[in-house]
Amino acid sequence: TKEDALGLSHPSTLISLNNLAALLRSQGKLEEARHLLQRVLACKESSLGPDHPSTLTSVNNLALLLKASGKLADAEPFLQRLLKAGEDEIAKPQHDTL
Repeated sequence: TKEDALGLSHPSTLISLNNLAALLRSQGKLEEARHLLQRVLACKESSLGPDHPSTLTSVNNLALLLKASGKLADAEPFLQRLLKAGEDEIAKPQHDTL
């Protein structure tokens, strides 16, 4: 498998796992999709950091899956995390503006 050949943290592997999760979601296999998205998120957090844009995309993907699964209480912390990350980004000084 790609994971065996390249390792779990390789970007190509993570993209493939995310794509598989999207397929599983569309097939209604929400728990299987959730498991994959949690693996992708954990790997991105450890390799890229919690605030990296790619990590936050994975946070969003997991939150949306949880919401679609009716697990609103489980989705809320992820959505709060995204809100805080957006607020933090807006609060940063913008050196490239006039």
